Amino acid sequence: MFLTKLGARRQARFQFNRPQMVSNINTLAGTSVDKSAHSDTLEYYMRRVSPDDLGRVRTRMIRKLVRKRALDRYRVEGRYLVAADGTGLVAYRKRHCDHCLTQKHGEVTIYYHLVLEAKLVTRDGMAFSIATEFVENPGVDPDKQDCERKAFARMAPELKAAFPQMSICMLLDGLYLTEPVMRRCRENNWAFVVTFKEGSAPAVWGEFMALQKLCPKNHLTRTTGGVRQEFRWANDLEFGNETVSVIECVETARDGTVTRFAWATNMHVDRHNVVSIANDAGRLRWKIENEGFNEQKNSGYNLEHAYSTNERAAKNYYILLQIAHAIETLIQKGNLLVRTVGRTIKEITGGVRAFAQYLKESLRNHLIDVQAVERTLARGIQIRFAST
Repeated sequence: MFLTKLGARRQARFQFNRPQMVSNINTLAGTSVDKSAHSDTLEYYMRRVSPDDLGRVRTRMIRKLVRKRALDRYRVEGRYLVAADGTGLVAYRKRHCDHCLTQKHGEVTIYYHLVLEAKLVTRDGMAFSIATEFVENPGVDPDKQDCERKAFARMAPELKAAFPQMSICMLLDGLYLTEPVMRRCRENNWAFVVTFKEGSAPAVWGEFMALQKLCPKNHLTRTTGGVRQEFRWANDLEFGNETVSVIECVETARDGTVTRFAWATNMHVDRHNVVSIANDAGRLRWKIENEGFNEQKNSGYNLEHAYSTNERAAKNYYILLQIAHAIETLIQKGNLLVRTVGRTIKEITGGVRAFAQYLKESLRNHLIDVQAVERTLARGIQIRFAST
């Protein structure tokens, strides 16, 4: 349903019950069903399986990529980049469940659900979901509503348990520029790069501005492709009981437009790594928005669609959507298709959205060669990503 971007369970019921489709499901899944599962049967199952179990499927997928070193070339300062951010899922005019978040607009109360997502991101547009924490109230009319920062406190130990040995650099927005978040990163041996927004931590920013005059050597200017970047930085600034470095980048575009960026990090900054930390890490936080949430909302996955009104089932559909997105990313960015047929998805179908239609019609109308699948599984699959 997600890989072929049908957008709703009802569509799957009509599209997937062809004999060829059922045969292909049996070939790929190792099953022997007579017809594809009815959408109500899927819903029945999703209401009973644990989201934690489906989450472990996703974890094993990402572990495989990490252990096979398929993502090594995307590390910065030896660390994998993991962006964390929240996004809205569904909203209702009436209370959906006891765990709904609420927001008042005049006399109207909106009941909605959020999710905090952690995605392993790369500079060429990949965003693999590696951890999920649903933002939800403990009950009706709580003293304080749940929020992203509380969800991050719950997510951090789960992410560490799932990937205990992985060197991580967390990419976070200004909402997470707090001492508790920094402490959790330090305790987990994670680096972090947090967007420094205007007005955030004014004492730290004031100290940074004062140190610029005392540390004139902490300055680097570079011009690439007609874009001029001027970097300044300072190390060992006190942030409560934590210590941070601050980087500022003033960028002048070809047309003269000036943009200012700033980040706080727990990595020691010098002229050898300031460009990498700023450009290759700090500015990649937007990948979770663009290649993550926006793609899942607008390219056919229909992330904000209510696939179920049941709490547990809705969470399971969300996890399945993340798994499907990871698989599609491997098809798009990996070398398997190019190695097999000598052409990319765009060259074959005209675009990624069209690929979902091709995939659906292929599964519905063409039988998969069982022997070809067995030969492939016997020798294994090795995934490599394009160098550009």
